[in-house]
Amino acid sequence: MGNTVTCCVSPESSPKLPSRQPAERLEELETSTEVSDDNTLPYLQHISDREVPDELAFESNPSDHARASTIFLYKSQTDVRDKRKSNHINHISHISPGQLSKKYSSCSTIFIDDNTVSQPNLKSTIKCVTLAIYYHIKNRDSDRSLDIFDERLHPLSKEPLPDDYSRVDPEHKVIYRFVRTLFSAAQLTAECAIVTLVYLERLLTYAELDICPCNWKRIVLGAILLASKVWDDQAVWNVDYCQILKEITVEDMNEMERQFLELLQFNINVPASVYAKYYFDLRQLADDNNLNFPLEPLDNQRAKKLEAISRLCEDKYKDLCKASMRRSCSADNLIGVRHTNAVLS
Repeated sequence: MGNTVTCCVSPESSPKLPSRQPAERLEELETSTEVSDDNTLPYLQHISDREVPDELAFESNPSDHARASTIFLYKSQTDVRDKRKSNHINHISHISPGQLSKKYSSCSTIFIDDNTVSQPNLKSTIKCVTLAIYYHIKNRDSDRSLDIFDERLHPLSKEPLPDDYSRVDPEHKVIYRFVRTLFSAAQLTAECAIVTLVYLERLLTYAELDICPCNWKRIVLGAILLASKVWDDQAVWNVDYCQILKEITVEDMNEMERQFLELLQFNINVPASVYAKYYFDLRQLADDNNLNFPLEPLDNQRAKKLEAISRLCEDKYKDLCKASMRRSCSADNLIGVRHTNAVLS
């Protein structure tokens, strides 16, 4: 459903999306499979020939494959290299406040954080996601956009926009404040923030757009709206967002959601491997920018809690092993007399 080439429609016949370089390179693969005889019957290409090759899929859809590098981490590397180069040239001898606040474990004290891939910390995750959005805006290639995401055409508030609104990049704290307000009012989870970033990069890749000062709020809002409906069992309705953003209408939200889904080609699936890749890349982004996750010393209560969780996981693993062994021995119950189980080495 999310492939750029489906079993019925070719990339050239879609009026909604512009042609892409991977699709152009696929023409060579398609022409090589054509039939040269003069038969009047149309040649039906095999489905394996219509699949997008892995090297093209990795290049065009980084949010669909775990082995493809995330876009935000790539865009942030330029600033990270500049920071490291500046520190090396200036020969900074004193310890910065960010490094001073970092905690390290010792023989007597162990510091751990509660931020895991299955249960991320909400505040830290939102900081990392908004920082990734900030680098998307700052290091964008151009200003490609669509009218549905243009805040000048579809404003989110009645306050007039400044004249230089489309030319001035928003600061990280502005993006964080906007996203934090939505997550707090809608009571969304940290996992939803990670899925929001996946949908955002998938939109930029599929529709060949750029997130820029004039469209970042509506693109982020559309990604949050979709992620909350896909991830949470009790999703927030569109009318609920109209209570948070007083000036936006339900019809505008519905139209933005519809076009967002069409631009994603209705591919809202997020594999576990992709989710884990984005989580660990966000942690790498936080480490590169001195965004430390909250660390707390390991006390007896937290140690018992971790031990209980590990014991629960161990019991589940044992149950799965027993279930698999029972399935392998289920043929013994088909006859009345129970024979001794064979031991296979």
